[in-house]
Amino acid sequence: MYNVLICDDEQDIVNALKIYLSSEGYGTLEAYSGREALEIMEREEVHLVLLDVMMPEMNGLAAVSALREKYNVPVIFLSAKSEDTDKILGLNLGADDYVTKPYNPVELLARIRSQLRRYTTLGCEVTSPSCLRVGEIVLDDKAKTVTLAGEPVSLTPTEFAILKVLMEHVGEVMSPRRIYQEVRREEPLGAENIVAVHIRHLREKLEFDPASPQYLKVVWGQGYKLEGGTK
Repeated sequence: MYNVLICDDEQDIVNALKIYLSSEGYGTLEAYSGREALEIMEREEVHLVLLDVMMPEMNGLAAVSALREKYNVPVIFLSAKSEDTDKILGLNLGADDYVTKPYNPVELLARIRSQLRRYTTLGCEVTSPSCLRVGEIVLDDKAKTVTLAGEPVSLTPTEFAILKVLMEHVGEVMSPRRIYQEVRREEPLGAENIVAVHIRHLREKLEFDPASPQYLKVVWGQGYKLEGGTK
């Protein structure tokens, strides 16, 4: 049975979601602030989080940022804010989906099933410390596999190592020199050109449109960074 953590400061919404989810066979946990949700994550097995954006103590945006430091579980934002900028901000911070209130319960359950399917059968679970997940990219260091939206991606050992370094430092700008040192454990000679070639190959394999990348970004004059999958 999968456990869904419901985090919303409105009791009526939490109760309604518990009824929907329980009727579908899901276990439920409840929290009424982002801080309380993080505390529950520490002590309970959670497979997916439904997270309100506007809450007291710690809002959903701050909570998902903190959550992503330790956990790879799918997070679906539930919010009355429907502006594209709000959705993009939530997704950039680490959410997997964004549903606007009022929502259709049937649609929400479908989205929950979709995220759980990717997480448990096409990706890797948080219980496996060898797994890294950014957007729809999942890297399993133990199995030495990478998937994109559930589909296997064939990488060379060097490409795999570079992707792993970037996923371990998601959102952080890394210079070619530092990337090379992390991968090869030696002083870089010609790092700029070597890393640039591998980044280009990674884009060709991981980006739906390499000319307009969603994940692998160039920060001119500084290096490269991996983002969460929004343009």
